[in-house]
Amino acid sequence: MAGRDAEFTAYVTARTPWLRRVAFLLCQDWHRADDLVQTAITRLYVHWRRASAADNVDGYARTVLVRVFLAEQRGGWRQRVRVVERPPDVLVEPADHAGGVDLRAALAGLPPRQRAAVVLRFYCDLSIEQTAGVLGCSAGTVKSQTARGLDALRRVLDPVPEGERRT
Repeated sequence: MAGRDAEFTAYVTARTPWLRRVAFLLCQDWHRADDLVQTAITRLYVHWRRASAADNVDGYARTVLVRVFLAEQRGGWRQRVRVVERPPDVLVEPADHAGGVDLRAALAGLPPRQRAAVVLRFYCDLSIEQTAGVLGCSAGTVKSQTARGLDALRRVLDPVPEGERRT
């Protein structure tokens, strides 16, 4: 048991920053990303024997994270709302390039499954088949969700002036 815990702790310590970035791209909120990662890590610990025996532990962890995100999206409004006693005194925006901000804002506007498909395909660099495995759907669904997501991102990030056609 101690060896298993040490192995799990070493893995989580090394991969938490990566999991957190993937979670942020999915949900667009650092606090919520932390919650998603914590839930995913808890589930990963419960199934660590199976996960550590997998050919790709990162893939297993990423699948758990994406499924936690999608399950949360299906939950009710009450699960997604945070109530605080009082708002923070000062809102601090992290330093970022304008393009990154625009892309994250555009990603936030996508429906959850399209956002997950785009993040998995282009940020995590998964194949269509790997993405289908993570999302639990067919390759055709991944293709259509990705195409719709990319089309929506293009419309937001590169709007075509009135009267012109996109080529």
